[in-house]
Amino acid sequence: MAIRTRFTELVGIEHPIVQGGMMWVGRAELAAAVSNAGGLGLLTALTQPTPDDLRREIDRCRAMTDKPFGVNLTILPSVSPPPYAEYRRAIIESGVTIVETAGHKPQEHVDEFKTHGVKVIHKCTAVRHALSAERMGVDAISIDGFECAGHPGEDDIPGLILIPAAADKVKIPMIASGGFGDGRGLAAALALGAEGINMGTRFCATVEAPIHDKVKQLLLDNDERGTNLIFRKFHNTGRVAKNSVSDQVVAISAREDAVFEDVRPLVAGAKGRVALETGDIDAGLIWAGQVQGLIRDIPTCAELVSRIVSEAETIIRHRLSALAA
Repeated sequence: MAIRTRFTELVGIEHPIVQGGMMWVGRAELAAAVSNAGGLGLLTALTQPTPDDLRREIDRCRAMTDKPFGVNLTILPSVSPPPYAEYRRAIIESGVTIVETAGHKPQEHVDEFKTHGVKVIHKCTAVRHALSAERMGVDAISIDGFECAGHPGEDDIPGLILIPAAADKVKIPMIASGGFGDGRGLAAALALGAEGINMGTRFCATVEAPIHDKVKQLLLDNDERGTNLIFRKFHNTGRVAKNSVSDQVVAISAREDAVFEDVRPLVAGAKGRVALETGDIDAGLIWAGQVQGLIRDIPTCAELVSRIVSEAETIIRHRLSALAA
């Protein structure tokens, strides 16, 4: 049994499993491994310091796989924003045909990508945002539930509600993000109306993930309670792994007069990169989701994708069919 969906047909992959774009993690080693396993690997554009570095990383990934892969471009409001248009140009000129967009007002980028025949998957945290992206002309939606790592939005709607609520209204292909890590999740996502799953944290705990083994072990050791919600007070909620840094951020933010400047020194992205690359767990923030509670091992990407698909097929063919008999 093969699991074919509108999403697998749209992007030309074997299995309906996507590796989400993750800062400092979405590099060629991981993206190529996921794509070679039959899923869709994604490079993270802004992990690369310049657009030319992104071009080189795309070339490096292409040397590692002949399967489809894409690039994530996350657009966030900033006092000194990266040169998004130049990163976009690097993606287009490198011949990438699949892009995951996320973040703030992507219309300009969506229009330019579509003009050049690039398929656009837009990540959303609410049904209203998904419908807006659909009107914008994107090809697929990644709907991100409250369980996710990163920014789950401010509505606090978990996947069990958000996925079917979105599926009832979104007409284009949609994949489910947040809390997925095994075949049960894939089968559930399909039952809820999605046409695939997107995994970030689970792919961090794989052999090919370009992060320190101590960070992978942290994900293995933590359970579903092992995250903190930060920035809630500042209306930019993020979910990260529990460590001394995120605990401090939560404690400081709880003060009645707290402002973002009080936590800024703790949350710099460069410090998170140090944690990921050196294994110093308390050097900075480590972005991780509640799916930590479902991580039991550190397999290769090929082993993980194969196992998830096999588990989902078994659930669909045997358990669910038997219950319906």
